Amino acid sequence: MDRKPTTSKGAHMIRNILQSIFGGIFCAIATLGYTTSPLLAQTYTFGIVPQFEARKLARIWEPIINEIEKRTGYDFEIVGSPRIPEFETSFMNGEFDFAYMNPYHALVAAQTQDYQPLIRDGGRELFGILVVRDDSDFQSVEDLEGQTIAFPAPNALGASLLIRSDLTNQHGVDFSPMYVSTHGSAYLNVILNQAAAAGGVMGTFRSQPIEISEQLRVLYKTTRVPPHPIAAHPRVPEDVQRQVTQAFLDLWKTGYGRELLERVPIREVMETSLDDYTELQGMGLDAFFVK
Repeated sequence: MDRKPTTSKGAHMIRNILQSIFGGIFCAIATLGYTTSPLLAQTYTFGIVPQFEARKLARIWEPIINEIEKRTGYDFEIVGSPRIPEFETSFMNGEFDFAYMNPYHALVAAQTQDYQPLIRDGGRELFGILVVRDDSDFQSVEDLEGQTIAFPAPNALGASLLIRSDLTNQHGVDFSPMYVSTHGSAYLNVILNQAAAAGGVMGTFRSQPIEISEQLRVLYKTTRVPPHPIAAHPRVPEDVQRQVTQAFLDLWKTGYGRELLERVPIREVMETSLDDYTELQGMGLDAFFVK
């Protein structure tokens, strides 16, 4: 038989004592958790510019980040963005602790949130390419006058900004831009005759399935600039930034690490700074950047 709760003065006294004791313990735990949580917060977000579709980006970056976690002892959360404009909004709001971004993004990120580039690929340079169908009659960029050109996004540096700037300022070509979210989609729109040409970069073009790339040819290449950096937000402690930088340098020194990084693609990891990207400021790209 269940007993009814007692309501004696003694019971009230015991209950008050217990509440006082456990209340003090809970307060102590809460205080301890509050004071120590910043020291335990060792998970950092890592944003990646969506050059490829999400599953491919995950296959490329997850093993790399796993290696960086092993070498630093920190946890990293890969934060994806469905499209480049959403990625831009995120880094301009300072949502990423670390981010892999295009060179012009690096300038914008430095101006808006004081992100600082840490490492980049020292084994290649970034440039944009215009591709057309291999069986098309287009032989020069001037032949694209009045045509529709597919781009992954307005602010993709090599695949859009540099190309649109060159076509307008150097060649005086008038064209209709069509933004289709990814490099792969841009190439596919050319094959499907939805666009006369597509903007891209050699890294994404070479990574396309052979049945895609064999139907396309490169019509034009833009000016070359230093490639994508990995940048850090200033809230990340400097010693953590140094450890992450060293982890990437050490990873590249291993055969397995080089194989992983080549998929990005990063051929040679080297330290970098914002100074490497200041030449972009004089290229007049601001007129083509879409906010």
